[in-house]
Amino acid sequence: MDTPENGQLHRDAGRRPCRSAGWLARAAVSAAFLFGMAFSSTAFAQDQQLPVVTAAKPVVREIVEDDEFVGRFEAVDQVAIRSRVSGYLDKVSFQDGALVNKGDLLFTIDQRPYQAAYDATKSQVDVAKSLLEFSKMQLDRADELAKTGNISTATVDDRRREYLSAQAQMQGATAALTTASLNMEFTEIKAPLSGRIDRRLVSVGNLVQPDSTLLTTIVTRDPIDFYFDVDERLYFSYARDAKERGGSMQEGAGGLEVVVRVADRAEAVFKGKLDFAESRIDNATGTMRVRARFPNADGILQPGM
Repeated sequence: MDTPENGQLHRDAGRRPCRSAGWLARAAVSAAFLFGMAFSSTAFAQDQQLPVVTAAKPVVREIVEDDEFVGRFEAVDQVAIRSRVSGYLDKVSFQDGALVNKGDLLFTIDQRPYQAAYDATKSQVDVAKSLLEFSKMQLDRADELAKTGNISTATVDDRRREYLSAQAQMQGATAALTTASLNMEFTEIKAPLSGRIDRRLVSVGNLVQPDSTLLTTIVTRDPIDFYFDVDERLYFSYARDAKERGGSMQEGAGGLEVVVRVADRAEAVFKGKLDFAESRIDNATGTMRVRARFPNADGILQPGM
């Protein structure tokens, strides 16, 4: 009885080792495969070169936005030269188109009538001065006599009235002499500012009328202004930028840079600064006129460009 039971048990026990052997065999094969894979991967990794990695550092810099406009250069100052006195033009003392300095003599009006008027007025001043000195002496004498009672009060009053009249005559003669001196000075027409002068518009010998006859014009050269129009949208953008700079558009937007390129000349680049904007937007155009100022020491930039 014990033998079959043991045999079954052995059979059962015998079958189990077979199954275990198979699993071990499979495990051994799998282990060999994994080992082979691990060995192959290690060999491959040793043969392969490591990739070169380039590290890029971030760069922080300001981005500048450009807006393009069309505008014109204008002189900072321009003056029309006219005479303050009438007379015949006697002399022209400049070359057309030349550079002139403030105070340079440009035109001379015939001075003879004005010289004669000055001399006559000067003589009137001399007469008035003598009369004033005499009347003052008479008044002083009358005052001394009045202290001792040797002259009447009416006579003293007459002497004082004569003295006051002589003072008035002296003041009138002095004022007339000042006018004659100014008229004499105005016969020489001088440059009120430095810049480039235009051609003469009146020839020698012609009659010149005061404040009406245009003789020539002078425009300043350095610096020079550039005017252009900015629409409403860009105005708000520039106004915000100006506020951040601590300024305003009307005061130059804190020195906002303006670059001008001359048409058909890409290499001709000029840099200036915004320095003024009008105080309102034009209702008709929806734009605001602004101005930039450019250095122009060499005079290459001209009004009207």
